[in-house]
Amino acid sequence: MEARSRRSSSISPRSKGRKSDLVVCFGEMLVDFVPTVGGLSLADAPAFKKAPGGAPANVAVAISRLGGHSAFIGKVGEDEFGCMLVEILKDNRVNSRGVRFDQNARTSLAFVTLREDGEREFMFYRNPSADMLLTVPELDAELIQQASIFHYGSISLIAEPCRSAHLAAMDIAKSAGALLSYDPNLRLPLWPTPEDARIGILSIWNKADLIKISEEELEFLTNGADPYTDEAAMSMFHPNLKLLLVTEGQNGSRYYTKEFHGKVEGIQVQAVDTTGAGDAFVGGIHSQLVSDMSLYTDEKRLRDALRFANACGAITTTERGAIPALPDKDTVLRLIGKRLVSFNFVFSLIFFRCISRSTSEVPDTTKTIMA
Repeated sequence: MEARSRRSSSISPRSKGRKSDLVVCFGEMLVDFVPTVGGLSLADAPAFKKAPGGAPANVAVAISRLGGHSAFIGKVGEDEFGCMLVEILKDNRVNSRGVRFDQNARTSLAFVTLREDGEREFMFYRNPSADMLLTVPELDAELIQQASIFHYGSISLIAEPCRSAHLAAMDIAKSAGALLSYDPNLRLPLWPTPEDARIGILSIWNKADLIKISEEELEFLTNGADPYTDEAAMSMFHPNLKLLLVTEGQNGSRYYTKEFHGKVEGIQVQAVDTTGAGDAFVGGIHSQLVSDMSLYTDEKRLRDALRFANACGAITTTERGAIPALPDKDTVLRLIGKRLVSFNFVFSLIFFRCISRSTSEVPDTTKTIMA
């Protein structure tokens, strides 16, 4: 199929930043159609809200919105949806020079069913869509070589020619010294069979320096092991891995390195739509990591970064759609500040109650002494 590249006519000063502050995200960008009313089937939904999405693109926008420097590499259709998506990247100050347009394939669409708890089910319109047709010659190798972190998912591994482009991009990034970041972002309806999904996801597992998975993905990849145990998580830890992150939704996230592991509690919010929450989390952690590439070696700094990332994910669930809901840095810091104030208030209340109780239980020795 014939494809054409449309490069940004100008690159902002921020997109010419040093290699040390650039995160390049590779993969799919699509349009999500999210029902305006939760808890209904797609057929019963009265209307849908159009929202840009696609996990790698979400991560790129999340990083930029948090004040970081990001770029996106992928392919969209040369149609109104594809043009809209690239404009959204530009509006969010994401470098879009690595995006390619396909004249013969459409931009991918996804209809999302929202359950009452905000969790989702997907129905995709592709086969093939433009994102599946990115080729190796269309890669912007120079852009990839500038990355300090190269982030990707697994959907781009499903079909050729995009699979070959994905593998080639990883090799370019690794050779240039980038940290490879992997979020499988399991979408079973897109794979021929669940076993194909498992094999495909694991085919590049041992090449990643940082991996983020959800508890559901951990259970799937371990063939049913309890995803809330350290044993299940560590069974997926490979010798070259620097950091494994397991997200548990509103319950927070667990972290595993060669030296230590632990958990950072989540932040409770009223969830409306969990679409993009994991991508916001990844964007949050990368916005911290890219300016401190050794933070995973220090548990305190890592926990602080994960607290920030948890807040990013929590905020994103309070609005429908992925990219529209991604927070800026000030919003994240305000939420963390409110939680800290609330925690300190509760702690002080418990402390003073304990002091009051212990004081009231101290025997009055004055009369004894006087007697």
